[in-house]
Amino acid sequence: MKIDVKQLFLIGIVLCINQLSLAQVRLPQLVSDGMVLQRDTKLNIWGWASPGEKVNIKFHQKNYKTTTLPNGKWSVFIGAMKSGGPYTMDISASNHIIIHDILVGDVWFCSGQSNMVLPIERVKEKYPQEIAKANYPEIRNFFIPTISNVSQVAEDLPKSKWIACDSNTVLQFGAASYFFAKRLFDKYHIPIGIINSSVGGTPIQAWISANGLNDLPTYHTRVIQLQDAAYLHQLQQQPRVNDVEVNRQINLRDKGLNGEKPWFDTTYKALNWHHFWLPGYWADQGIKGLNGIVWFRKEINLPASMAGKPAKLFMGRIVDADDAYVNGVLVGSTTYQYPPRRYILPAGLLKAGKNIIVTKISNTAGKGGFVPDKPYFLSVGKDTIDLRGDWQYQVGEVFELPKNPSAHEPFVAQNEPAGLYNTMVAPVIPYKIKGIVWYQGESNTDKPNDYKKLLLALIADWRKKWNEGNIPFIYVQLPNFMEVQYSPSESHWAELRQAQLHALSMPNTAMTVNIGLGEWNDIHPLDKKDVGDRLALAAEHLAYGDTAIVSSGPIYKSAKIEDNKIIISFTSVGHGLKINNGNELTQFAIAGADKKYVWAHAIIKNNQVIVWGDAVSHPLYVRYAWADNPEGANLYNVDGLPASPFSTDPDQ
Repeated sequence: MKIDVKQLFLIGIVLCINQLSLAQVRLPQLVSDGMVLQRDTKLNIWGWASPGEKVNIKFHQKNYKTTTLPNGKWSVFIGAMKSGGPYTMDISASNHIIIHDILVGDVWFCSGQSNMVLPIERVKEKYPQEIAKANYPEIRNFFIPTISNVSQVAEDLPKSKWIACDSNTVLQFGAASYFFAKRLFDKYHIPIGIINSSVGGTPIQAWISANGLNDLPTYHTRVIQLQDAAYLHQLQQQPRVNDVEVNRQINLRDKGLNGEKPWFDTTYKALNWHHFWLPGYWADQGIKGLNGIVWFRKEINLPASMAGKPAKLFMGRIVDADDAYVNGVLVGSTTYQYPPRRYILPAGLLKAGKNIIVTKISNTAGKGGFVPDKPYFLSVGKDTIDLRGDWQYQVGEVFELPKNPSAHEPFVAQNEPAGLYNTMVAPVIPYKIKGIVWYQGESNTDKPNDYKKLLLALIADWRKKWNEGNIPFIYVQLPNFMEVQYSPSESHWAELRQAQLHALSMPNTAMTVNIGLGEWNDIHPLDKKDVGDRLALAAEHLAYGDTAIVSSGPIYKSAKIEDNKIIISFTSVGHGLKINNGNELTQFAIAGADKKYVWAHAIIKNNQVIVWGDAVSHPLYVRYAWADNPEGANLYNVDGLPASPFSTDPDQ
């Protein structure tokens, strides 16, 4: 057989390249340019290379050496450092890596669901001055893109990077975590690193490791199920809805798109359309029980001074999906209900005189329409036109919904036990942190009793995994949300807040109370600055040892029955209890053995609250702010922080 020397030479080059690539040192996503390392603790720097590869690290005038283990992993420990920087780190093996712009300060792992991930961009109209002044290069954000897996623990995070804060990049920062970091930086003047690992709409069990759920039978059983490869494959093979095809079929049936002229066309004549008062839901204005597509239109007269210029169309918040047209041109679309509708209109689109705004809304559940108490206007520079008021509507399509919607729900790993821990927490564990900030619970309000156990499990699980003892854990109690209830009633949201309150039984934890910061019509309230400031206040006390500050509002401690009254004692009274608004305490309810609650009288005396009810002669239980949206709850401390909702019933 004839040997082709040229071919052998090429094969040799390929083999050498393969060997070299196998030997290349690889670093985790977190260990990269701009990173913030935790001060005052021994640091772990790790990565991967070929087994036996020798790795040298130069950092802060010291050298560190290690050898890659047979499994391809290597790590070195670096001595504790004071805050400072910027530094560079030099890593060399068969390849050479230099990490630039490293700071040493405090690193906070911020996690949860949508209210933790919600970016500054979503609240930019509320905080224009804060954004303009956001020149904080020593505040760094590392946002982890969503990825989930129920069967395997990831060794690294998806691709991401550290971003320093300025007035442009701050728009990408989580709003609550930014204001948290900003307050800490302003007070302590040390670099602050935020690792934001959050996914909207996800339940707490997805963030707990498989082992962390061992003592919770329902969730442990589900973990075991998902570890069965055949069962998991079956779930993953369930037919998924082809959204593109579904939308195509819907559009083919939509009268608004399939008449002689589409209903957004400026020459279309809107005959026999119905009146609609915007904002509002169509179920409240003559279209009860309809899931489908409804078109809305309004003609406005524009002065010549506003014509031809770039503009913004603010259409509040819409349930559920919408397409917005101005003068026949599609100016924006949103596929689900939560984002604010803020659509940019290009120069030349608006004209003097008559202009037509058309909105097509699609909805499959609940009340469709325009959420009240949101902004609805057209702005051109500083001039605005109010869009609230009389509109016209016409139904374009009625949906035929499945009789059993749950049977059509696809398997979603990010909603399953351990599905997000495996991918968005576990790879962070080797990275040293100062503490944890948690904002989540909305997705678990249907099972508040489970949440009481799950939150304790999450705290214990993460502390065990980080192996840093009782690392500070600070969390947000859910704010007020949904319609006001004017009589004492049951509430899953109140029960979940009670579950969150219960977690204060764990050492080195802190909870911020946010009653009064919510919005009845928005699960994503805009006031994220007060949320972040209260989180920082808790951190100042819990993690930074500022024991002189009052970091919490009143927290229920105990109840004592005396005749027909119940005397409530609190911790965190600060400089004393007070009524925040009005002359009387509100939102206190009282019950006897039958647990039928009625509104009660309540007064402050000697930094306790005395509660009684005219109709309850033998009281046993008291509730405070026990509602989805306990409007007017006004027990505070003198330091300006609200009391946590609570129930004295030991079964809650």
